[in-house]
Amino acid sequence: MSLLIVGTDATIVNVALPAIKRGLGASLSGQQWSVDAYTLVIGSFLMASGSTADRFGRRRVFQVGLALFTLGSVLCSLAWNVPALIVFRCVQALGGSMLNPVALSIISNTFTEPKARARAMGIWGAVFGISLALGPVLGGLLVTDLSWRAIFWINIPIGVAAIILTRLFVPESKAGTARRFDPWGQLLVIVTLGSLTYGVIEGPANGWGSPLIITVFAVAAAAAVSLVLVESRRYQPLLEVRFFRSVPFSGASVIAVLAFGIMSGFLFLNTLYLQDGRGYSALHAGLLTLPMAVMIFLFAPVSGRLVGSVGPRLPLVLAGIAGTVGLGLLSQLSDTSSLAYLLGCYVLLGLSMGLVNAPISNTAVSGMPNSQAGVAASVASASRQTGSALGVAITGSIVAGAAYPELAAASHAAWVLLAGCSVAIIVIGYASTSRRAVATAERALALGAQAAGSRGMLDGGPAPTGTGTGTGTDHSADSAASTGRGPEREGAAP
Repeated sequence: MSLLIVGTDATIVNVALPAIKRGLGASLSGQQWSVDAYTLVIGSFLMASGSTADRFGRRRVFQVGLALFTLGSVLCSLAWNVPALIVFRCVQALGGSMLNPVALSIISNTFTEPKARARAMGIWGAVFGISLALGPVLGGLLVTDLSWRAIFWINIPIGVAAIILTRLFVPESKAGTARRFDPWGQLLVIVTLGSLTYGVIEGPANGWGSPLIITVFAVAAAAAVSLVLVESRRYQPLLEVRFFRSVPFSGASVIAVLAFGIMSGFLFLNTLYLQDGRGYSALHAGLLTLPMAVMIFLFAPVSGRLVGSVGPRLPLVLAGIAGTVGLGLLSQLSDTSSLAYLLGCYVLLGLSMGLVNAPISNTAVSGMPNSQAGVAASVASASRQTGSALGVAITGSIVAGAAYPELAAASHAAWVLLAGCSVAIIVIGYASTSRRAVATAERALALGAQAAGSRGMLDGGPAPTGTGTGTGTDHSADSAASTGRGPEREGAAP
């Protein structure tokens, strides 16, 4: 249900952007910020929310997130101008950051058998398809018959119901070892994502060579480098840099950025094209994207079963191929493209998104110790949100300044860029699932205890005790257990 309201909210807002533009006088950059303020805040706080849930209890944090998201939805419906809407979207996103990664770690701790977990991830991905199916159609109905403000009302009853059901049915769980808050890591994540997105969105208006934009990009680069340096020296970092020694984990994170950059870029451009470029109503535009949502709904469980039976390579490669073909066709879009042509593209993109999500989620948490399931899941979710923010920012910047009659032609470069991202998914999906790549995941976990111990001395924190009992359960013990490698094997690792 948390994925349902978060996914529905994303697609509903995209369908409602032209109505928000008319109702609040939003510019193109204002429309971009209405979407990206939400994804930026979620992406910035996901990892902190995951570690907070591991420490204080996943059900408790999950319920707080549901309450904040519901409150933010109420506030968004009352926004009187674009800045107010952006601020209230940030409130909504703060709650949203506590939902999906925490829910994913709950699933990970509930379904511990690999095949059962893969099937659960497939069902989880199917709900994303349901949210995509509901969002455009429901959003179109609400915008056409009521107001753009009504798109936020739909979250309220679902949020309240989810809070009650969580209390009744979701067991409480937390990590054996409490993780400390990492203020420097959190600040650097916010600065990195915020400055990068600001530069991309505001670049066309201010000029890519203007001192402001150059400075913003320089700040983003400096913050990113500082983030890696600072987090690699902390005992309990916000961003577990050692996770990225695992090629499958790193590959899944990059694929998440690419896949959701494609998804958000498509939704943003497609909304502008159908409603502003071709003059369709919000409802008509929502109905046209329904085949895409149906494909996601149908193939997400299939992808989960494929991951459980043959591994993640096949669904990742198939997803990349389908996305490349669909986006390649969209690069030839015109104002007179037939509906059959559009629907064919949407079906291919739905197939791609339906296949790609389960391998990302499963790779993120598989092989990781259960004590850090929330952190691992939140890194994957943060990658999704980072991709979503960049997808809207980059594609919007490419078409910025184009008159609506010229929108189809102006979008060709954006579609080609997104098709290139799909090609990258094929390459990374194949390379990151090889035997050599999988071996790096085992080595990364086996060597994690040594890295944690040295970081603890640098950070002034206690080194893991290795007792493996009660609340003193340490990450290295969990890692060894999850990989099936004992201490004697770790000591022999090169």
